Amino acid sequence: RQPYRRCGRSGLLLPAVSLGLWHNFGEGKPVESQRAILHKALDLGITHFDIADRYGPPFGAAEAAFGRIFPKALRDEVVVTTKGSNPMWDGPYGYGNSRKHLLATLDRSLARLGLDYVDIFYLHREDEETPLEEQAATLDHMVRTGRALYVGVSNFSPERTAEMARLLRGLGTPLLVHQPSYSLLNRRIEESLLGVLEQEGVGCVVYSPLAQGLLTDRYLGGIPADSRAAEGRFLTADRVTPQVLTFVRALGEIAAARGQTVAQLALAWALRDPRITSVLVGASSPEQLEANV
Repeated sequence: RQPYRRCGRSGLLLPAVSLGLWHNFGEGKPVESQRAILHKALDLGITHFDIADRYGPPFGAAEAAFGRIFPKALRDEVVVTTKGSNPMWDGPYGYGNSRKHLLATLDRSLARLGLDYVDIFYLHREDEETPLEEQAATLDHMVRTGRALYVGVSNFSPERTAEMARLLRGLGTPLLVHQPSYSLLNRRIEESLLGVLEQEGVGCVVYSPLAQGLLTDRYLGGIPADSRAAEGRFLTADRVTPQVLTFVRALGEIAAARGQTVAQLALAWALRDPRITSVLVGASSPEQLEANV
């Protein structure tokens, strides 16, 4: 059911909608629910699963959950990604983009995932204290040692993205993809990043295309007790403003005229730009995932 798009100027195809494990795959979530979401994704033709070392809670829990429930016989049929950069353990080597930390955190991720390699490894954020040359060389080393097939960056500025692409090209390991935030409520990447990615031949997989649930009908009647805004870890209640709700209600009218939900409209809007390779969606149930695809 999923259309596929080429990631930049590479040979890799990714589904237009991919499953992100940022939420709902930590400890405390029923294993059967997690397995059902994963199986529903596969049934829907979603073959791209986005994870990071810090996803949980606690840190590493999402990778461990995926490692337990993913059918290993399907390894060659899917794309599995992870990321590193953010603090994972105490001490000077537990965070950042140094060669020391990145190789250690990737090896720990592979152990939790129960995999020999990931398809894509991302630098999760910029690290201005580590030379870009060292960061690029480390990514190149990951590919040459079989730990990752491709490499990418997330949350990098347009300028540092272009420089990283240049460095990696010189090493013979092209920069495959950038993962920024992008939605109807956050269009910053349109200013210059998308132009850089197009020029460099780099794909774009976007996170939070639904603005962590704001671009749905979930908050139109208030803040549900079981919502992300009520929990307050990543989406705070003060972001659910009257202006946002007015905007979402207007979107709802447009979506209804198109025979869509607000979420479906928001995802279709993000994918209208051919420079966007894929949008990442989360899901708390198989039904929610299917409704958004």
